Amino acid sequence: KYYEKQPMNWRVSILIFITLVGGFSVLFAIVTRPITAPHHEIYVNGTVLTMDSDNTIAEAVSVRGGVIEAVGGSEAMLAKATDDTQEVNLRGRTLMPGFVDAHGHFPGSGQTVFSVDLNSPPIGDVTDIDQLLARLSDFALKRADGWVVGHGYDDTLLREKRHPTRDDLDRVSRDRPVAVVHVSGHLAVVNTAALEVLGIDESTPDPEGGVIVRDPASADGRRPNGVLEETAARAVWNHTLDLGIMDGLRMTTLAAKEYLAVGVTTASAGGMPSAVADLLGFLSGLNQFSQRVALFPLFEEVGESLLSGERKLADFAGGRVTVPRVKIIADGSIQGYTGYLSEPYYVPFKGDASYRGYPSVLRDELLRQVEALYERRIPVAIHCNGDASIDDGLDAIEAAMAAHPWPEARPLIIHAQMTRKDQIDRMAELGVTPSFFSAHTYYWGDRHASIFMGPERAANMSPARWALDAGVPFSSHLATPVTPMLPLQAIWSQVERESTGGVVIGPAQRIGRMPALRAVTIDAAWQVFMDGEIGSIEPGKRADLVVLSENPLTADDIRDIKVDRTVIDGATVYARL
Repeated sequence: KYYEKQPMNWRVSILIFITLVGGFSVLFAIVTRPITAPHHEIYVNGTVLTMDSDNTIAEAVSVRGGVIEAVGGSEAMLAKATDDTQEVNLRGRTLMPGFVDAHGHFPGSGQTVFSVDLNSPPIGDVTDIDQLLARLSDFALKRADGWVVGHGYDDTLLREKRHPTRDDLDRVSRDRPVAVVHVSGHLAVVNTAALEVLGIDESTPDPEGGVIVRDPASADGRRPNGVLEETAARAVWNHTLDLGIMDGLRMTTLAAKEYLAVGVTTASAGGMPSAVADLLGFLSGLNQFSQRVALFPLFEEVGESLLSGERKLADFAGGRVTVPRVKIIADGSIQGYTGYLSEPYYVPFKGDASYRGYPSVLRDELLRQVEALYERRIPVAIHCNGDASIDDGLDAIEAAMAAHPWPEARPLIIHAQMTRKDQIDRMAELGVTPSFFSAHTYYWGDRHASIFMGPERAANMSPARWALDAGVPFSSHLATPVTPMLPLQAIWSQVERESTGGVVIGPAQRIGRMPALRAVTIDAAWQVFMDGEIGSIEPGKRADLVVLSENPLTADDIRDIKVDRTVIDGATVYARL
C-alpha cells in the first residue's frame, strides 16, 4: 500500500523538537504565538477593488479586530478613527482581497530544502541531461545520506528531447537511490538502486492506472528503464516525502514566506499524502505559518476510510487548515503524454498514431467513487486534463447527482485543460465548476500547439471565455510547484494568453481583467466553500488583504506589479516597503 505513514510520528516528533529548541514553556508560547492585528486599522486614499457581486470600486476600508467593518470613502473611514486607530495611507495604491490559490500543492515549493531544482527556462536553467546529472551529483555531496532527489525536469526542453533513464541516474550513484520528478508531477525517473528499493524489476506488472516504462532494446524487452508513469510513480513519494523533522519544518516555512511575498493569503494543498496533510494541520495549529490552507486529501489514499466512516475530512483540519474536498486523480498530464484524450496526440507518442493517453482511474471505478462520495455528502474535486477524462468526470457527477441529489455540492474539475465547448455547456447544466491551469498557455503553449495538441486544440486550452460566456463560475491556478507561485502571472495569462515564444495561444479565449481577478479571489474562495469569509472586501468578512503597487485593471503589464503588503485577519504578515 502506498504512503504507509505514521501521522502521529510527525506530531510527536515535531512537538518534541520545538519544545527542545524552546527549552522552556515560556519560549514555546512565544514561538507559537500568532501575529496580532491592530484593534482598529483604516486604509485610506487608495483604489479598493472589492470583488463584491457588483465589482464595486471604493477608496478606503475600516478593519476592526481582524474583520472588515466598513468600505467607502476616505473621509467616512477617517471619521471612525480614535486614539488607538492605525492609519495606512495607500497613496494611490490598490487594495484588494488577498489571492486565493485555487489549486496547488502547498508546501511543495519549499521542496528545495531537500530536492534540487532541475527546471529548464523560463523557470530554471537546465538545458541537457549532462547538466541535470551534474546538478544531482553536486546536490548528493551536500546531502550525504538518503535519497538523492530532483524535481522539475522537462524532457521536451532538454537538448536530447527525452527523459533521463536509470542508466543516466546510475552515473550519479549506484549505491544511493536517485529519483527525479517530471515538471508535471505525474512521472518520475529512478536509478537502479531505487528500483530495487521499490521492488520493481522485469517481472513487475504495471499497476492499474500507471505504466512502468520498459527498454525495448533489452533482451526480453521487459527491463524497466527507470521511467514511472502515474500510479507507478506514486510509490516514489513514499520515500522522497519521508522527511526528517528539520526538512518538514523548513519546507513549510519556506513555502509560506514565498506565498506571502506574492500576496497569497489562502493556499491550496491538493492531493497531498497524509504525512504532509497531518504535518500542515499540526504546524498551523502551532501558528508556524500564517496562511489559510484548503487541503484536498487524496482519495486513493484515504477514500475508503472516508466512505466507511472510519475517518472524516475534518480529521485532517487544524489551525487555519480546512478540508473542503477530497481529490480524485482521474488522468495524468498532457505534457507527460498521460492525459486521457478523445482524439490522439498531435505528434504520435513513440510512433503510435492512435495513442490517446489513459485514465488513472477506470471509468466504472470513477463512477463508483463519485457516487459513494455524493451519498455521504463528501465534496469532490476530480483532476481531469484530457477531454476524454473530462467526459468520464462529468458522467460520474451526473450519475451521482441522479442517485443522490445534492445541489450544494459545487463539484470541481481541476485543470480542465482540454475542455471542449460541449463540455462547458454540460458543466453549466450540471452546476460543475472548473479550475483552469491558465498559465499553461505561457509555459507550454508553444509545445501544445506544435507537439501535444496541434494548433486547433491548443487554441482552446483552458477555455475561460467559453466558461464566462456560459455563466460557469471558474478559478485560475498555478499548480505550484509545477509552476512558480505568481498569482499575477495567472491573471496575466487569462488576459493575454501569450506563450514564452510570444505567440497568442487562442485569442478568442481571452477574458477581461476583472473576471481574471475574480478567478484568483472570490470565485476561487467560492470553490473551497470559503466565500462567506474571504475573497472579497465586504463588511463582516475576514480582513485578508493585499496592497499592490499599481492597479491591475490599468497597469501596462500585470506581471510587473509589486505586492507591497499582505494582510491576514487584519495582521500585516508581509511588507515590502
